[in-house]
Amino acid sequence: MEVVADEHNLIRVTARTSDQPMPCPISRVRRVVRKRRRGEMSADDRIEQARLLYERAVFGGDTDAMTAAERELDAVEADLALARGRVMHARFLDNRHENPHELSVFERAAGLYRQLGDLRGEAEALFWIGCFHQVVRNDDAAAVPVLEQSHRKSVHAGDALTASYALRHLGIADQRAGRLESARERLEESTRLRREVGFLPGVAANLIGLAYVTAGEGRRDEALEFLDEAGSIAEAARAYGILRQVQEAQAQL
Repeated sequence: MEVVADEHNLIRVTARTSDQPMPCPISRVRRVVRKRRRGEMSADDRIEQARLLYERAVFGGDTDAMTAAERELDAVEADLALARGRVMHARFLDNRHENPHELSVFERAAGLYRQLGDLRGEAEALFWIGCFHQVVRNDDAAAVPVLEQSHRKSVHAGDALTASYALRHLGIADQRAGRLESARERLEESTRLRREVGFLPGVAANLIGLAYVTAGEGRRDEALEFLDEAGSIAEAARAYGILRQVQEAQAQL
């Protein structure tokens, strides 16, 4: 018996005998394991892994393989729920009509990631739950605790991008509540993280937020400098939606 380890379980492949067909070739299992170790597992890879585990259960008599297959499919379902929720949110931003399923799909994703022990995925799903409450429902009281959870978990998982999103929306909540110093600090830290990971459209978006906060503090010239930088970054990144927001903010300030 050859044993190939991955981060969740041991994939056992029984050697071929003349009277026992081998439905799960070692090379295919090793290829899936290598992708998992590199963090490159796609939905197709996970579905293929679930098929191989099914064959192990049915043909090889390995009943533990069914549990492993269910985990792979739960991971696919979580990713799909998160992706579907993001599309629903984008539609809301376009037409301002709440989809009654948006919150539930994000909650489903968060629950599945939690069961899988996927801290990074859970942090991202929690961000979207908080974003839903803040942007769709205009309910910062419900949004802030979830966004704080998202921030803590994303920092622990080493996910700077999700941490930057959570900080941005916590900053928005602070600004709405008149806590301008806290809003500035959170937006500045979010911007630092976004520069670090090279998320330039997000940097430009944050600079717009910083411009509004700075203007609220009575520093209009500094606010306009933020908008000039935001416009340059947005144009270079071809983030034309952000560029329109820059122009709107410049007209207001």
